[in-house]
Amino acid sequence: MTAFRPMRRNRQQLSNEECERILGRCTSGVLALAGDGGYPYAVPLSYVYADGVIIFHSAVEGHKVDAIKRDDRCSFCVIDKDEIRPAEFTTHFRSVIAFGRIQMIEDADEKVQALRLLGRRYSPNDESGLQHEIDKSLDHVLLLRLDIEHMSGKQAIELTK
Repeated sequence: MTAFRPMRRNRQQLSNEECERILGRCTSGVLALAGDGGYPYAVPLSYVYADGVIIFHSAVEGHKVDAIKRDDRCSFCVIDKDEIRPAEFTTHFRSVIAFGRIQMIEDADEKVQALRLLGRRYSPNDESGLQHEIDKSLDHVLLLRLDIEHMSGKQAIELTK
């Protein structure tokens, strides 16, 4: 396992519990992978956080899938707050970065569960519509699970007071 760096400005570090609350409340983030030709590949995605993992859906092929097949290590960043303070020449920010490995969900029951989590996150209170969407897309959608190995969150020093 990789040794992750401690946060340099640890007074601004968020607790693990606060990081989890942020992951649970946000709806989009940026997944970073080792892309083609050694270039980093960062792609914005919708996600759901549940039970300590992050779930994404994807087409079954493309740049993201090729990168994951080459190297399953990744980071995923969400921005919870980004408030520009022009008079102070600063930004009041809050963000979380999760590091881990991505697994392609192969098990049919786990795929359905992942689709239910995503569907209920983005289209709550529409179980019949969700079931229709699952039935329609199950055979041609890829579900991905980020198993978190390390997570850290940071906020502007002004927000710590």
